Amino acid sequence: MVENRESITAKLCSFARAYHSNYERPKIFDDYLAYDIMGHEEYEKMGQLIEKDFNLELFNESNYFCKSKIRNKLNELISPIPLSRAVFAEKKLYRFSKERGRCQYVICGAGMDTFAFRNDNPEIIIYEIDHPDTQKYKMEKIKSLEWIVKDNVRFVPVDFSKDDMSEKLIESGLDIKMPSYFAILGVTYYLMLGIFEQTLEKISRLSSYGSKVVFDFPDETTFDNKVERVSRLSRITEQLGEQMLYGYTTMEIEKALERHGFIIDEHVTPEKIQKEYFEGRVDGQRAYENIHFILARKGSKTIDSYAMNI
Repeated sequence: MVENRESITAKLCSFARAYHSNYERPKIFDDYLAYDIMGHEEYEKMGQLIEKDFNLELFNESNYFCKSKIRNKLNELISPIPLSRAVFAEKKLYRFSKERGRCQYVICGAGMDTFAFRNDNPEIIIYEIDHPDTQKYKMEKIKSLEWIVKDNVRFVPVDFSKDDMSEKLIESGLDIKMPSYFAILGVTYYLMLGIFEQTLEKISRLSSYGSKVVFDFPDETTFDNKVERVSRLSRITEQLGEQMLYGYTTMEIEKALERHGFIIDEHVTPEKIQKEYFEGRVDGQRAYENIHFILARKGSKTIDSYAMNI
């Protein structure tokens, strides 16, 4: 068996989607395949991890986690970010595909994402990018579940230490002239802006005019220790070996996008996320105070201004 190199935080996000789909109502995002793709063993490990205050050494394969002991921690600390960003990203993807027709959806760091098996629109060509080991592990899971990989799905193994993402995508059939929608979710938390911008540069070179990119980012308040929940999440990820490194200002994000030919279509602030996805909930879920969503479009302000005046 190839080692599953998917990060612990990514597994926790998968767990959050599975648990939420199974137990919480109303659903913010229904990933009804998340439990199946994780499998019982990984699901149980993540449940115990939360129950044992994120101590990896306390897992016992003979035990089962208790739902009542993890629900509050899960809903306060883990679930809000992956659930709200997933529904935002996929909702905007479907709108993009409706407007543009046949298009390409590139999931950067796909992990155990299940969109390829939930999607019923054959006009969306899906490219899942991930480390070769993670992708091989996922393919074994898919085979064991006897899921059918549809003709519009491409798996693109990329070892970023030696492979060029752009070359690998083009080799896998990506058409740079076709409208594309790129998702980079859960990545910015662990990267300095310059490193993240290298990904934006590659995406820009692969994008036709009007293509879009969606991502989430932590803002500059992330490390000022004013909000206990934000500080606690940062301590947890560091404990799990995935230290959050940086928070961005909105201006830094806007300028980085502009340098690579992107214009912000939508900037969803924490306040907007709260109103859109968490208003009126009684399960303890609420938007993170420092997390924003961005949907940006390939184009230029000059061209767009000219087009509006025609």
